[in-house]
Amino acid sequence: MSARAFERPATISVPESDWALEGLWLPVDEPRGGAAVAAPHPLMGGSMESPVVGELAFACESQHYSSLRFNWRGVGASGGEATDALDAAAADVDAALDFVRDSVEGRVVACGYSFGAGVVSRRAVEAARVQRLVLVAPPVAMLDRSALASFRGRTFVAVGENDSLVPWRDLEAVCADLAEAEFCVIPEADHFFMAGLAELGRAVARWL
Repeated sequence: MSARAFERPATISVPESDWALEGLWLPVDEPRGGAAVAAPHPLMGGSMESPVVGELAFACESQHYSSLRFNWRGVGASGGEATDALDAAAADVDAALDFVRDSVEGRVVACGYSFGAGVVSRRAVEAARVQRLVLVAPPVAMLDRSALASFRGRTFVAVGENDSLVPWRDLEAVCADLAEAEFCVIPEADHFFMAGLAELGRAVARWL
């Protein structure tokens, strides 16, 4: 997925590193806040070019949130080495959230897809100013249920009806324990949203 004409490159500093992450910043006029969007697994082709990541960014834009999608370390033009280490991914998410907080006033929305949703669910619940979580097909094993239950904001969780990697019934059971969560199953979609991508974007936009 190519960048929209009004997206602009972003350089995201990572504390205690001599390199930065590559991002695309999509600003809006009179924003309600900002959103950071985390990609799928960096060792499995996950990048900010993912159609689902782009759809989440544009859904946020449609509801007047400036958005940042970014590449994990070692992916694309991001510095560092690609890894599946959760502490490294957490540091990348923290850096992206810091960029959003420094760039726009208002509430912060933390979004993620697949592996990115799992990492976001662990980091954003503790991050200042994050008031909304958008989790698309988060691996159930990566979710910290107690942390999500303590999150004081609102959470939107979406998954494909035919997702064989994240069965929707398992995810629904997690969401049932969350007081401020909306759960959405996208008809006919699988984990990769080759079908149902537009419906996912509309569902996120409606919720925001």
